[in-house]
Amino acid sequence: MKLGIGIGWRPEIAEVVEALPGVDWVEAVAENLCSDHLPESLVRLRERGVTVVPHGVALGLGGADRPDPDRLAALAARVELLGAPLVTEHIAFVRAGGPLTASPALEAGHLLPVPRTWDALDVLCENVRIAQDSLPVPLALENIAALVSWPGEELTEGQFLAELVERTGVRLLIDVANLHTNHVNRGEDPATALDELPVEAIAYVHVAGGVEKDGVWHDTHAHPVTRPVLDVLSLLRSRVDPPGVLLERDDDFPPAEELARELTAIRATPAAAPSAPSAPSAPSAPETVGARTSGRPAYAGAVPGARGRTAVAQTALLSALVAGTPVPDGFDRRRLGVQSRALAAKRADVVAKVAPELPEILGTGYRKEFLAYARNRPMSGGHRRDALAFAELLLAEGRPADDDSRRRLTLWWQQRASSRPPRRAGRLVRSARAALLGR
Repeated sequence: MKLGIGIGWRPEIAEVVEALPGVDWVEAVAENLCSDHLPESLVRLRERGVTVVPHGVALGLGGADRPDPDRLAALAARVELLGAPLVTEHIAFVRAGGPLTASPALEAGHLLPVPRTWDALDVLCENVRIAQDSLPVPLALENIAALVSWPGEELTEGQFLAELVERTGVRLLIDVANLHTNHVNRGEDPATALDELPVEAIAYVHVAGGVEKDGVWHDTHAHPVTRPVLDVLSLLRSRVDPPGVLLERDDDFPPAEELARELTAIRATPAAAPSAPSAPSAPSAPETVGARTSGRPAYAGAVPGARGRTAVAQTALLSALVAGTPVPDGFDRRRLGVQSRALAAKRADVVAKVAPELPEILGTGYRKEFLAYARNRPMSGGHRRDALAFAELLLAEGRPADDDSRRRLTLWWQQRASSRPPRRAGRLVRSARAALLGR
């Protein structure tokens, strides 16, 4: 299916997207849509014949657990509501812990890289098959950007994706900005990845902006698209004419004119001139993959124990990132520190969006207070529950110090905590009563 040139639809720029010339299709974050009705902007776009593709961010298909049936049903409902020709998700894990490790459940609040190992591939393939059986349209999966590398990886990114496609028939959503990110952060050559992956399986392509700080590339989706990212798009176009190319922007939205210029630049990016094949990139890996790999048996489902081993490894990494536990052997401690701070900062930003009253009540102190709270308190139930837990902590400690702010925070918490299971109930009730009485 030919999609053309598209842009990520976001509520903040809905009117801009509707007015931009030359937009053939849009992509909407699935979890940001209601399951029973669409925003008026998307209704108008669909009435004009603009294709809308739902883009999921919460399935965690690369995680050790099997996909949650409720999440799959919710994603399928949005596909039906949009009349979408396909649906997309990520090759990532977003949560860990729980029954497989007999440990508390942890939420990353972000897409984290799957180790490129045979165990992780076996688990991913089984999860993808479960998802494909539950969704009414074809599924395409996106390669993600990463700040950290797993030790002991057995496959390159291109080989990992090629084997995934061979085993499951899944389509690919190739993010060229993520290939550039992994080039800067992990020394991986985008040309090598493109040479190794099955380009005929590409459903469409993402292009996005980022920024480099202290030698680390941050895939922000809040900065302009850079020339190196367009160069990777050019490399991809020299290998295949992708059915669609989409501009992503998730924050710090620029004027319509700037978005239009970026779309024009994407549209005008030519295929690169043919060049000699790139040298293999680290980590070293077998020359062939899958059943053809020497010593590797034909795939017949997730191998016994693969889920358990994957669960232990992912839980150890996520716990180090969000709970301050020791860094697992083989990881770069400095990079994990960068990733940990980035996760906490993103968590603070998202909580500020889902609960905008908190930064309003706490003022300039919100961010410092939240980052201190998040340092050793992992998220376990989504950002709205996280906002409540943050407010609970402040109130239980008799904060904020300002009486008026404490009263406002108390009222905010009381209005939202009724549907939440009791937690530290006695102390919180006493704190709330004291705050409201001005004691």
